[in-house]
Amino acid sequence: MFVFVCAGCGAELTTPLSQVALPVHAHQKYGSGAQLPVLMESGTFAVDPDPWDGPWRTWEERDPGEAEARGIPAPVHAQSDGAPGASVVAPGDVRGTRLLPERLGGACCGLDGGDGPNMACEECGLPVATRLDDCSLWQAVWFEAGAVRRLPVGSGPAAAPSWAELVARGEPTPPFEAIATWGGQLGTSHYWSWSPRWEAAAGHALAHLLVASEGQPVKVPGGLAADVFQPALDALLPAGAPERRAVLAGPGRPSPAAGVDILLVPIHPWTGQAWSPAGPTGSVHLVPLPLGVWLWLISPRPHLPVPASGPLPPEVVRDDPLPPLPRCLLRADWGTFQHTLVRLPAARSPWLRRTLEKLSHGAWYRMF
Repeated sequence: MFVFVCAGCGAELTTPLSQVALPVHAHQKYGSGAQLPVLMESGTFAVDPDPWDGPWRTWEERDPGEAEARGIPAPVHAQSDGAPGASVVAPGDVRGTRLLPERLGGACCGLDGGDGPNMACEECGLPVATRLDDCSLWQAVWFEAGAVRRLPVGSGPAAAPSWAELVARGEPTPPFEAIATWGGQLGTSHYWSWSPRWEAAAGHALAHLLVASEGQPVKVPGGLAADVFQPALDALLPAGAPERRAVLAGPGRPSPAAGVDILLVPIHPWTGQAWSPAGPTGSVHLVPLPLGVWLWLISPRPHLPVPASGPLPPEVVRDDPLPPLPRCLLRADWGTFQHTLVRLPAARSPWLRRTLEKLSHGAWYRMF
């Protein structure tokens, strides 16, 4: 475990924290006016290997090869010139800081970080972090890489749980949830929607699926996986044969059959590594999914088709009335898709670059 301390004076700025993988929805902007929860679980932190804040430079402003040297081989509208390695924590785990009033402007319903670091060390006044809690943003505190240091505390690092342990105690992420909105004239309200985590997971996995397709059509398993991925794949890839097959694979699952080209596998929430089969994988592509999303896909919780008599089974919360369905089909998160795809080495391939250049935020919404 670690505590974060100010690089200027050494004052402690957090409670003891354990490192976990950066969530795939860390930089997601969801909807309009939505009130998203805290990004990180209390007692954890994650490190972003990419720069994420200002100053920003457009693709045209960079020298040839400069963006690729920073890990982005495909064109993007703008790229951060900030330092990589920011650490993100839950706001409730922060200690010994104060807000900077002169850097709190420009937001809608909260703090958006548009004016740069807005939290300073209480002891020495050094700007150390950016708090985000504006509408449509995940609530978090991002520590600047050069403004803080990590000091180990305790007896030593805990061993990461095994895949068997993760599956046994893991909590599936439901695909639908109630989204809270900030209070207006009518007060705070809610609407039923696809989970923001699922939309981000779909954007992240879709980028990997597109790479794994190698420009050929892809067929994913039926059921919810087909609802999530097949419309987007059919829109982005040419029709016809031969098709590449994708299946769900992972700990406790049967070995994939012959002829499978793509495996949809879970991400270890501590290490960030995707599950991989024990034997050689050959030309099989691994498409990573957050563990909670993967757990739901392999074992969705069914709704009872008719009202049941007698006491409800333990796993059923309520069967009358059934939960409402979202107002639209799931749309993979554009920002997460683009952020993931342009950082994959395969984005250098001409056909993928042409696909990405044809897409824009508006075209994405018209397509799906």
